[in-house]
Amino acid sequence: MKYPVFKDLIIHEDEDYLVVNKPPFLSTLEDRTPNTTHLLKLAKQYNPELQACHRLDKDTSGCLVFAKHPEAYRHLAMQFEHRGVYKVYHAVAWGTHKFEDELVSRSILAGAKGVAKLTPQGKPAETYFTTLENYSRHTLIECMPVTGRLHQIRVHLAYLKAPIVSDELYGGEHLYLSSLKRKFNLKNQTEEQPLIKRFALHSHTIGFKQLNDEPIKIEAPYPKDFAVLVKQLRQHG
Repeated sequence: MKYPVFKDLIIHEDEDYLVVNKPPFLSTLEDRTPNTTHLLKLAKQYNPELQACHRLDKDTSGCLVFAKHPEAYRHLAMQFEHRGVYKVYHAVAWGTHKFEDELVSRSILAGAKGVAKLTPQGKPAETYFTTLENYSRHTLIECMPVTGRLHQIRVHLAYLKAPIVSDELYGGEHLYLSSLKRKFNLKNQTEEQPLIKRFALHSHTIGFKQLNDEPIKIEAPYPKDFAVLVKQLRQHG
């Protein structure tokens, strides 16, 4: 994969924090494959003092905050610990759903192989869901996690029978343009690719208090693949 220029990802920067619009297919920190490039590695080439304040799944795009010094890191870490960070994700899910501040409060257990499951033996997990747009067979959903468990939004949406598009781990299938457009012609001897090759989840907004206790909110625009998916659903879905 062609790695992005870190500077091009920055959507907010001040003396304490830096927020990027994380691209999909890039791990936040070093994952199980050593010697691969990850976002923190790119960040430290830009500024060696940067520390990631949280993480996003490799395939998830959107708002990711870095602290520029230890005091800023601690300040935000405490807000995460006390659930004081405002987080909004957008997801495209299968099915048409009318959610309005729908609360899912189901405990999640992280399995050994990085798969989460709902079980009373897990850790408490809460997410609020609200429908943003309905299409004929899909829904654009605003997701507001209160807690931060492994794959929380993905598992909770699957529980609501609204699995995320292309999230095959939790029951979401790929979506093809041919299933939306009536007169869709594929070039000879080419195989149709899904509209989005990763699960359709984007960290849209993050809000927290700066060191002077002033609140700040940052929004990350959709990356190309997510924007194309929503555009095609608006046109044909």
